[in-house]
Amino acid sequence: MFINDSSLRTIPLIPCHKAELTGYLKQQTKRLRRWITASGFQAKKDEFCLLPNKKGELQAVLFTVNEPIEYRWALAGLAEKLPLGNYQLPTNWTEEQKQHASIGWGLGCYQFKRYHPQKDETPCLLVNDGVKRIKAFVESITLVRDLVNTPAADMMPQDLAAITKALSKQYQGTFKQIKGKQLLSKNYPCLHAVGRASKHKPRLIHLKWGNKSYPKVTLVGKGVCFDTGGLDLKPSQFMRLMKKDMGGAAHVLGLAQLIMSLSLPVCLEVFISAADNAISNDAFRPGDVLTTRSGKTVEIDNTDAEGRLVLCDALTKAGENNPDLLIDFATLTGAARVAVGTEIPAFFSNSESLTQAINQAATESNELVWQLPLHQPYRHLLDSDIADLLNSAPQGYGGAITAALYLNEFVDEQTQWAHFDMMAWNNRHRSGRPKGGEAMGLFAVFQLLENRYAE
Repeated sequence: MFINDSSLRTIPLIPCHKAELTGYLKQQTKRLRRWITASGFQAKKDEFCLLPNKKGELQAVLFTVNEPIEYRWALAGLAEKLPLGNYQLPTNWTEEQKQHASIGWGLGCYQFKRYHPQKDETPCLLVNDGVKRIKAFVESITLVRDLVNTPAADMMPQDLAAITKALSKQYQGTFKQIKGKQLLSKNYPCLHAVGRASKHKPRLIHLKWGNKSYPKVTLVGKGVCFDTGGLDLKPSQFMRLMKKDMGGAAHVLGLAQLIMSLSLPVCLEVFISAADNAISNDAFRPGDVLTTRSGKTVEIDNTDAEGRLVLCDALTKAGENNPDLLIDFATLTGAARVAVGTEIPAFFSNSESLTQAINQAATESNELVWQLPLHQPYRHLLDSDIADLLNSAPQGYGGAITAALYLNEFVDEQTQWAHFDMMAWNNRHRSGRPKGGEAMGLFAVFQLLENRYAE
């Protein structure tokens, strides 16, 4: 994937915009002009042309870029298609541009190999500077993708716990978990209720890392390892991809790995609410009233609105530790997908300054995230006749907003909090972003953390 030995022979990668093609051809030998023309290269999107020398060996690769160049993904498609060899970045790109392009190259080499044999080798890119940072991003996003792509049979709460424990050991953190009936004695009743019907015990997974004197950053992830919908059973077409309903947990683990591998000066806490929303004689029911860790009571309008139930106990616990910043990730609502589509993560925040900081970080990192309003006048849609609130609004309107408002009930108003509601899945293949599990918002959020805490 990457090499850093400048003494090795490398093949130059030459970017070409469509408007520049005619001028480029004029500068080439007659032989190369004929070759490029015969190859049919017209500098269209995702096109490239292998340029041979007089011996028939590959001497360079001409590839298309569009203006403005989206550097992160400029080379990602090449990584998937080029023959094995060592390649060199365009020399006229800045170091920052090269770093973005190198990350995209690494993500373009991604393969999910667990169940199906893939090619063992990939083309290599020469990287002289920033190797540690480039690899950290690629490995963190690879972790997110691998976790989301893994079927539920091999990615249950105990598996998430084992992965978190391994990460904790790798980076000298601490790991704890509370599972099964311990959740009741330790006061995580909603998490227990969602997962109690499964033979795979629900659990609160906790990772802690970093110097206690540093600002405390807390990440909370929804880890519903499979979501049948509970007794409010999902139709089969909507259940098909529910292995990805632990995408929030995957995101916080990927982000935690990135924070730890790059030694960001924070005191990091990670809470994952892991459960299997299964159906049995012990499944929680529509109309049940649950008492949350906070003491607030929740009437169950729909058992398929389980993600906010597992999150609310974890958010309450996170707030008890007085974090400087609290961020949760969840594949929470189809309504957010209706609002912004499947490829843009939506976010909510209780802080205008944090919202501005997220938007700035998104611009700087060149990753689109989109704010939806935490619109308090919609709070009445969660009113219950017999409890403090409903777990979902019966009318269904503004579903992403009412879900965020539900979570907001369990966050102290003095705590700066952001909630990310994302798909965690690519429905189509794009360069460097294959169909399947995907990290969404990670570039923007890590940029936010660096802007806020990096020395």
